[in-house]
Amino acid sequence: MKFGKIDYLNLLPFHVFLKSYRMPNAAKMAIEHKKGVPSKLNKELYAMRIDAAVISSIQSRHKKYKKLNFGIVAKGDVKSVLVRKNTPTKLDPASASSNMLRKILGLNGEVVIGDRALKAYLKDGDDSFYDLGRIWQQKYNLPFVFGRFCYTNNGSFYKTLVDDFLKTKVKIPQYILQDYAKSRGIKPSDIKWYLNFISYKMGKKEQKSVRMFITKARKLNFKAE
Repeated sequence: MKFGKIDYLNLLPFHVFLKSYRMPNAAKMAIEHKKGVPSKLNKELYAMRIDAAVISSIQSRHKKYKKLNFGIVAKGDVKSVLVRKNTPTKLDPASASSNMLRKILGLNGEVVIGDRALKAYLKDGDDSFYDLGRIWQQKYNLPFVFGRFCYTNNGSFYKTLVDDFLKTKVKIPQYILQDYAKSRGIKPSDIKWYLNFISYKMGKKEQKSVRMFITKARKLNFKAE
């Protein structure tokens, strides 16, 4: 098993869940070695150097992937996928979905995603940014799915893993919260606050949202890797 791990706070509950999940130690070690930003994992999964990952939702359209109903979902505000106001338009190389979403929503400015975006939001405040999750929800009355769990092999294991995670209420130990706070430069209380904006289960609305997003991206000539 070769699972790719997005190294962002938005998946911290899943990372904590994986630490205590029963699986071979070699598999757990592999997860720690196969981590990176969404755009990197998009390429790793496409090249089959890993067999599963939460990849950019825009890339989940590829027919070679099998998809599970686990995603990185914002039902409104997301706080970590932003466009900075009053700046020249600039894409974030770490994300495919967010750059495309900016274009679909007709926003100008610098795209900032992930922990760097959350840190900037906490420092500069709401008025400095467009929150892409919020604007999508206001415009289409749907949650936005930024990433989706996809796999190419070991399907029975990943289906069980995802099912177990989605029915588990994960409590983040204080020592892990402190470690992440130190490495990200974000206070533990702010990490806990931020995670309230993220959910993971994909129901009918979330699936409809992904389909709508991909349809709009195709009309703008987006081509998956």
